[in-house]
Amino acid sequence: MTETVSGPGRGGSGAKASGRSKMKRAARGLTIDRIYTTPGVHPYDEVTWERRDVSQQNWQTGETVFEQKGVEFPEFWSMNASTIVTTKYFRGALGSDAREWSLRQLIDRVVKTYRQSGEEHGYFASAEDAEVFEHELAWMLLHQVFSFNSPVWFNVGTASPQQVSACFILSVDDSMESILNWYREEGMIFKGGSGAGLNLSRIRSSKELLSSGGTASGPVSFMRGADASAGTIKSGGATRRAAKMVVLDVDHPDVEEFIETKAREEHKIRALRDAGFEMDLGGKDIVSVQYQNANNSVRVSDEFMRAVEKGDEFGLRARMTGEVVDTTDARSLFRKMAQAAWECADPGMQYDDTINDWHTNPETGRITASNPCSEYMSLDNSSCNLASLNLLKFLNEDGSFDAETFAKVVEMVITAMDISICFADFPTDQITEITRAYRQLGIGYANLGALLMASGLAYDSEAGRALAGAVTSLMTGAAYKRSAELAGVVGPYEGYARNADAHARVMRKHAAANDALRTHWALDADVQKVATRYWQEGNKIGERNGWRNAQASLLAPTGTIGFMMDCDTTGIEPDFSLVKFKKLVGGGSMQIVNQAVPAALSRLGYPEETAEAVVEYIAEHGHVIDAPGLRPEHYDVFDCATGQRRSIEAMGHVRMMAAVQPFLSGAISKTVNMPESATVEDIEEIYLEGWKLGLKALAVYRDNCKVGQPLSDGSSRKEEAEPEKEVVVEYRPIRRRLPKTRPSQTTSFTVGGAKGYITAGSYPDDGLGEVFLKLGKQGSTLAGMMDAFSIAISIALQYGVPLETYVQKFTNMRFEPSGLTDDPDVRMAQSVVDYIFRRLALDHLPFEARSALGIHTVAERTKQMETGEFSPVEEDDDFYVESFRQSAPVADRAKNGDEEGVEDVEEAKADPSSRPEAHTSTELLESMQGINTDAPLCLTCGTKMRPAGSCYVCEGCGSTSGCS
Repeated sequence: MTETVSGPGRGGSGAKASGRSKMKRAARGLTIDRIYTTPGVHPYDEVTWERRDVSQQNWQTGETVFEQKGVEFPEFWSMNASTIVTTKYFRGALGSDAREWSLRQLIDRVVKTYRQSGEEHGYFASAEDAEVFEHELAWMLLHQVFSFNSPVWFNVGTASPQQVSACFILSVDDSMESILNWYREEGMIFKGGSGAGLNLSRIRSSKELLSSGGTASGPVSFMRGADASAGTIKSGGATRRAAKMVVLDVDHPDVEEFIETKAREEHKIRALRDAGFEMDLGGKDIVSVQYQNANNSVRVSDEFMRAVEKGDEFGLRARMTGEVVDTTDARSLFRKMAQAAWECADPGMQYDDTINDWHTNPETGRITASNPCSEYMSLDNSSCNLASLNLLKFLNEDGSFDAETFAKVVEMVITAMDISICFADFPTDQITEITRAYRQLGIGYANLGALLMASGLAYDSEAGRALAGAVTSLMTGAAYKRSAELAGVVGPYEGYARNADAHARVMRKHAAANDALRTHWALDADVQKVATRYWQEGNKIGERNGWRNAQASLLAPTGTIGFMMDCDTTGIEPDFSLVKFKKLVGGGSMQIVNQAVPAALSRLGYPEETAEAVVEYIAEHGHVIDAPGLRPEHYDVFDCATGQRRSIEAMGHVRMMAAVQPFLSGAISKTVNMPESATVEDIEEIYLEGWKLGLKALAVYRDNCKVGQPLSDGSSRKEEAEPEKEVVVEYRPIRRRLPKTRPSQTTSFTVGGAKGYITAGSYPDDGLGEVFLKLGKQGSTLAGMMDAFSIAISIALQYGVPLETYVQKFTNMRFEPSGLTDDPDVRMAQSVVDYIFRRLALDHLPFEARSALGIHTVAERTKQMETGEFSPVEEDDDFYVESFRQSAPVADRAKNGDEEGVEDVEEAKADPSSRPEAHTSTELLESMQGINTDAPLCLTCGTKMRPAGSCYVCEGCGSTSGCS
């Protein structure tokens, strides 16, 4: 299936049997060929739909803060994805008829708006082409092939202003009017839940004079007011936290003060914390410190970086005249940047000459700033509309990457993204003017880490970087090819004429980088071959038509939309860890090994039995070291962002960024995480290497460098030096794990009308080793607490806590439900816990131990009435058999008409191996590995967040710390 432009006169390669697209001159617009859809069949009719209930609880109080029942999603959508879409993107007041309740409504609201605007602005050759366009977009969104950025889902097709952009760049000049306007514009953008960045370098330094003769305040002083504004609007309940980027040029006379602003505040935070103030993230006293609502970056030049290498002096220049007003030792200033980043993660680096060397519009103006996450870099007062593709959707069963379909999807998505600029609203007149004139787009992808692992490639490897580079090159090549074709249909962007030579030069640079890409095997070579064709054809078309868009691609963090697409990894990130939690339909969650792991093992040639053993090992240990049958040379394929035993080193992340940067119009949202043991020199090396490798921006984060983080990797914390002490031998319990196959017994019970189940697993040589309790509806608070209680009891049993201790503590504990049971041995129970431990005592404690606790069977009590004393009852005693026949399980089965119930139970008692095996989640907690270093708790639902580019995103509710 193809997507074409009809009509004569258009240069193209012609269609082949493979379905390769052909582009011709269109008299009226694009002719759209199908990619996924079937003529006469609507995409919604090809999937099975189901109704679900979505609810969220306040993590502190347990109060339900959101609930919508009966929402409709395809059966293959995860509960996590449907929860995020329902809570974040469905519009309309809860409980009203206007409230959206189906994914169909959401997709239709967006896609039909795109189709209508495309028809109005002449993008399609016919109504039939517009319908194919609508159906293809709907199919791809329905099947999670791609997603638009969040503002599209928030706003398109609603009565609200139809803002489609997530990224904004503002500007500020050296006047009070401009500075106050900066506060206003930034505030309006934050109010809508988006973020913005700007460069403060036009503002005079504190070393320069005002026209009145006084001394200027300098840009850092004005940062205080903007920071307070952002903090206030953030706490005012916007869609997500305010996010901002503040940039200052390295030759600004106040650059040293700028570098040290957040480091000094971090010192203040530590002092206040030590004095007893609440300085953790969300603490009531954290608002007393400044500059915490922005990411800071220094814009460095090649001149400065060369001075750092040589150890030369570097001149700081007056803003108004450009003359050198002070000099500094470049290496010393560079060290201060690294030192500050070591202390508080700020400032990051933006490499000015590299950024502007790849700028398609230099005649209009330089690129001076970026959006908050540093992936969008373009003209001042501009915005960017983003969308991301799910790379794993293009991995074929034979392990190849479907490059042809991938390119066609890119063309379709870019078409839709360009249409959105026709109807979109923007926060200021200047942004409206610049965006409409330059039409910057930002197509990107997610799931790169999962794609590489599933392909059997290590993230930090030449082969992994080659595939990433080839895929990125094809994406941007296909995007610009379609942009050139659109220019022939609806015209190039307004600012193209004055920048035509520069734009064509950058296109040739991209194509040259593609030609220089070194491939390693058929997988990446095949993708690079298709990319070469797209660059060649696209540049030829662009030379005739120009291009419709000044920018086309970047790599965003893909936080919320990544979960909407059920992606394992976000943006350019590797897998975070080998195990993760999966939310279940109906409530609750379970921990599973990432699906890329078995795919990787298969790709690497391991037999099914070995793969199963490795997956089980990962589920238990969280890593692959010493996994049965796994060869050590394959360990690196399973390296992730975090892990106590293995993780990707910091420079591995930098090398991956460098592999894809030449194929992006913009940059990459990513923070290079470093261990707490990293030194200032390590950060200097990262920043220097990033410049040499041609990155546009780079930021680092050292573990535990900030106080305001509820969670951190305690394993890396160094102990303070202490004087020598006498050696004290400490005896610790050793966990005795149950074997994979063990005898178990499941008992159903009813206490006061509440029904439940006890599954008790034993060691083969006797002795209770685990307890799994089921009570209440799955996903309920009670069921969750019983699961947690089961895990705690089971782990303690395996560490040697005697069952007698628990029986002593928990029997006679009184709370509801209580009362009559259906167990003849325990006719009355003061609570469910009272019953459970009486039943466990009866089943697993020797007679003497439980008799001392006053716990006996009905047979023993019957015999005591005859003999006057309690004594063990032999199984061949007649009255024992009769008592056993009246036990609850037998009675229940007899009620169901099972005449052989007694025989089955007696057989089970005589032969434990005939009892059904019960599976357990006892070791669930200890299988958690790959700790999310320094990830904050979600301020919405309390779930631990995980990195998404240079931000954080919550897997539970989709909230982000400030990115799209």
